Amino acid sequence: MSASASTIPTQHSDPTNAKILSVSEDLVEGFQRHPFQHIAEKSGVPLETVIERVRAMTADGVIRRTRQTLLATKLAHGALCAWKVDPDKIDATFDWMFREDPFSGHVVTRSTDREISGSDYRLWTTLKVPQGESLDEHATALKRITGAHEYILMPARGIFALGVGHVRRKSMEPGDRADEPAKMTNTATVDLSPVEWDVLLAMKEELSLDEIGENPWESRAAIAGVDLDTFFEIAETLDRKKVIGRFSTFLEHVKPSKSSGERVTRFNALFHWKVPEGMQERAGGEVGRHPIMTHCYWREGGPQFGGVNIMGVIHGTDRDRVLAHKAAIDAHLAACDIPLLYTNVFWGGRSEIKPSEISPKVYREFHDKWAGQTNVI
Repeated sequence: MSASASTIPTQHSDPTNAKILSVSEDLVEGFQRHPFQHIAEKSGVPLETVIERVRAMTADGVIRRTRQTLLATKLAHGALCAWKVDPDKIDATFDWMFREDPFSGHVVTRSTDREISGSDYRLWTTLKVPQGESLDEHATALKRITGAHEYILMPARGIFALGVGHVRRKSMEPGDRADEPAKMTNTATVDLSPVEWDVLLAMKEELSLDEIGENPWESRAAIAGVDLDTFFEIAETLDRKKVIGRFSTFLEHVKPSKSSGERVTRFNALFHWKVPEGMQERAGGEVGRHPIMTHCYWREGGPQFGGVNIMGVIHGTDRDRVLAHKAAIDAHLAACDIPLLYTNVFWGGRSEIKPSEISPKVYREFHDKWAGQTNVI
C-alpha cells in the first residue's frame, strides 16, 4: 500500500471508495485477465489506489470477500429453500446451516408484518448440489440432521436479475426502470471437461489480501495445474459457455464495519408476487427491469406461499423507501395489465452468506460424515 493502513479511508461512503465500489460490486462482467485494471478504467480511479483501497476495505471488514463468481445455475442444481423450525432452535439451526453445510449459501431468518400463508417458515437458505445429485435428497438429510419439521424447495425456472451493487443503488428512485423488460435466463446445466473443472474450482475461491493486485490469477493457475496462458484460455472458454458470472467485491451489507460502525444497508426484503398462470415470464421481465432489484426469479412457491411465482429482493437503509420501491413496481405491473393475485413481503433478519460448494467430492464427504446422525441441534 502507498499509505499506512490506519490512514486509508475504508468507509463505503468515502468518495473514492464509492467510485470503486460502484463498479466493483457488480459491473465487472465475465472473466477478466486483469480485473483490478478493469475496475480502475471504469471507475476513473488509478490502479494503485484501487488495489490499496480494496485491500484496506477488506482488512476492515467493509468488503467481505473478493472473488470470481460463477453462474452456479449452469453448473449445479439449485433452489431457494424455506424451513419450518422450532422457534427456540432457529438460531442454532441457522448456525449449523452456515457453518456445517457447504451447500447452503445464503442463510437468513425472515418474518412478515402479519400472520399469513408461509409466515411460519422463518429460516431461508439457498441450496445447491453437484450435477447428478438430488436437491430433495440433500434437503431431506439436512432435515434429519437438524430436526427441522418441514422444507419447501423452490428452484428457479428463470432468472431476471442477479447482482448486488448496494453503493450504486443508494441513489435510485422508486419507479426507475430500464427502457426494456429484463430478458429471462434459463437454468439448464452445462457439461465441462475435467481440466475445465480444475480451472473453475481454482478460480472461484475468494482472493487473499496478497492476491488483490495486478495479477491475481497467477497463483490460481498453479492450483489448477496449468500455466497462466492456458488458465486464461480455459477461463475465457468457460466465459463463452456462460458459466462465469462477474468478478465482484462483496460488501458486508448487514454488519457494521470494524472501524467506523457504518452499515451499507439495513433492510433486506424478499418480495412475493403471484401473477396469472402463463404470465410469469412477462411479469418477471417487468419486475426485473427495475434496477433496484438485486435478485428476481420465477419460482413456484406452492400453496404454502399463496401460489407465489415471482420473487425478488431489494436492499435498503430505510424501510419506508424499500416499500416505496415495491409500490412503484406494483403500480408498473398494473399499468402493464398484469394482475397481482397475491403479494407479500418477507423481511430479512439475521443473515450470513458464503459461496455455495459445487464439488462432487465435497458432497460425498459431507454425506459420509453426517450419515445416520439425527437431531444434532
